[in-house]
Amino acid sequence: MLFWIASTVGLAIAYLFGSMPTGYLAGKLLKGIDIREHGSKSTGATNVLRVLGKWPALVVLLVDVLKGAAAIVFARWFYPWFITLPFVTPSIPLDLQAWVPWAVCLAGIAVLLGHGRSIWLNFTGGKSAATGLGVLLALSWPVGVGAAAAFGAVLATSRIVSLSSMVAALTAIALICGLEQPLAYRLLVIAGSTYVVVRHRANIQRLLAGTEPRLGQSSPESKT
Repeated sequence: MLFWIASTVGLAIAYLFGSMPTGYLAGKLLKGIDIREHGSKSTGATNVLRVLGKWPALVVLLVDVLKGAAAIVFARWFYPWFITLPFVTPSIPLDLQAWVPWAVCLAGIAVLLGHGRSIWLNFTGGKSAATGLGVLLALSWPVGVGAAAAFGAVLATSRIVSLSSMVAALTAIALICGLEQPLAYRLLVIAGSTYVVVRHRANIQRLLAGTEPRLGQSSPESKT
């Protein structure tokens, strides 16, 4: 019982990493505003850029990436450490090498959900793209770097952040499936990338309508 309780606590910690409302705090600290009431109403770095400027957006971006990476690093350390403690006796025998990737997978999902559905913001939040990048970099740096490169290439040509984020997410799926990685990591990237794309469904509608703002333009929501 103690083992399963501790496993649940590990997932809760990963969720809390993700739920730290970086963009919201930036709005409150710098301008005393709720950033969810401005621009695209997202707490992500792109909306922070529109509302607060480039330096706050850069800080928010970096912290959001670090949140995702921290959850994976924590899970990789916590579960092998905990299971070796003398008072821990799982109810079923566990192959540590086979089990840890699945625990890391769940932690990755938890941190993405934490960012997109923060407990501190009544279960609202950002689109989890930056946090997802942090997860990728900690999980498999070649996949993270490849996804970041795809993001940069699409952004340079289109200047549309949402499109760049979705292409990066799909690139991550292709890369993780093409590399030698545990099944749990592949499923995490597939599920996480799909989640990021789904979180962009409003952006997809605007892209199809030709109304999605480019970098430096105001969001349609900010005009209403």
